[in-house]
Order: sequence, then structure tokens, then C-alpha cells
Amino acid sequence: MIHLSFFQGIVLAIIQGITELAPVSSLAHGVILPELFGWHINRQSEGFLPFLVVLHLGTALALLLYFYKDWIFLFKGFFTGIKNRNLNINEDSKTLYLLALATIPAGLIGLIFVHKLKKLFGFTDIAAVFLIVNGIILYLGEKKRRKQGIAKIADMTVAAALIIGVFQSFALIPGISRSAITMVAALYLGFKHEYAAKFSFLLATPIIFAAGLLEVPKMIKLHLLTFDALSLMSGIIAGVAAYFSIWFLMKYFHKYEINALFPFAFYCIIFGAFVLTYQMAF
Repeated sequence: MIHLSFFQGIVLAIIQGITELAPVSSLAHGVILPELFGWHINRQSEGFLPFLVVLHLGTALALLLYFYKDWIFLFKGFFTGIKNRNLNINEDSKTLYLLALATIPAGLIGLIFVHKLKKLFGFTDIAAVFLIVNGIILYLGEKKRRKQGIAKIADMTVAAALIIGVFQSFALIPGISRSAITMVAALYLGFKHEYAAKFSFLLATPIIFAAGLLEVPKMIKLHLLTFDALSLMSGIIAGVAAYFSIWFLMKYFHKYEINALFPFAFYCIIFGAFVLTYQMAF
């Protein structure tokens, strides 16, 4: 049984759903906000792991639902490419191939370093510092991005996909946002904001699913594969919050092509600085 109140569980679910896909680091918010609220949550308790798994799976399901038409076309094109022994036979086939390549670096780096990086998860000051770093990355990424040269995702090269995949691995650090780091890399490579966001969200889907599902064998081994009502409700709420977050972000990046990352950059820098100041004061 997880030692969370109903209110705490719902708040954490909403935070997870919104910040997982926005370029502001869900992990940093998950570490910082309970501390600011004065919630003494034992992240090492047996019930917390299933709770986190359900939140991540809810977010991943939201991604699948929002982009389900894209995934259908991607897999149809991919199987056509397999049948014809040519993965470059159409845009959908090539896009799925590029997405698969981009997941490899983060997956490998995550498997190697995840246990070492988990030691950083409980430190509010570290999360705040890297949240500020995340804001600086967003600011510089927007300032230094290349002129638009990639008309659509399928136009990127294999090297570009791998570069974005390597950048995504930095999101293993609490405070560095997955969508922020992948979008900045995509902008530097010549993407429009809208395409950078879409590629980031498509790329996040298998990663978030894998992060959740990889914990299932551990839960079976520890006899933790039972979820209480709070966990299930929180998972649903995280999914709903994530869906609306995706909807808003896709509309936002479609509408605002110039300086679109600056509001998120300023938010991360200001909020991170506030948390550090608060930590020193209290």
C-alpha cells in the first residue's frame, strides 16, 4: 500500500501528465513540488514503484491515442518496406526506421547508467540546478537554432536521428527534460518547432512505455504487481492531463514558430532559482 493521500496522488498525476511532455522536466517537478508542499513521501516504499509505473503507462497511452493515426500509417509503410526489402520505399517506412534508430542511444545509456542516476532523484537542490540548466539549454537552443531546412521528419538523415537519440539520453538526469533536449537538437538540425515537437513526442512513446514495462518483471519478482484504486485513478488522470498537454503543445508550436521555447526557458530558470533560494532560506 502506497503512503499517499488521495489528494497527493491526484496532484502528482496531474503534474506528471502535464510536465512529462512539456519541455520543463517531469522528473524535476516530481522531486521539487512534494518538497515545497511539505509532503514526506517515501520514494523507496514498495507501493511507490507500481504508482510510478501506472503514471508512465497512462502518459504513454495518451501519446498513442493522440498520434494513433500516425502510428498506423508508420507501421503500414514499414511493413510495405519490409515486404519490398526497402525501408526507404516511402516516407512512413523511413520515419519509423529513423524513430527506431533514435531510441537506441537513450536505451543503451539508460540501461548502463540508470542505477547511478537514480541516486540523484531524491535531491531537490540537484533537480533545481539542472532545471536551470534545462532553461539555459532551451534559451540557447532557440537563439542558436539553424534556419529551417527539414521540410518533414522523413527528410532527416540517419546521423541526425542518432544525434537526437544521444541528446535524449541526457533526460535521464533529473531536471533535464526529454522533450526539451530532443527539440533543441531537432531545431539545431533544421526542424520547424512543430516537426521538432512531433518527432520528440513520437520518440517519447516507446521510451516511456519501455520505462514502465521494464519495471513489471521486478514487480512480479517482489510480488508488487497489484495496484490499488489510487494508483489506477492516478494513472487515468495522468493520461488525461498528458493528452491535453500534447494537444496544447502541438497547437502552440504550430502557431508560434518564432521564439517559441523562450517562455519555457524563462520558467525553468526562474522556478529553479526560486527553489534554490527557498532551500537556502529554510
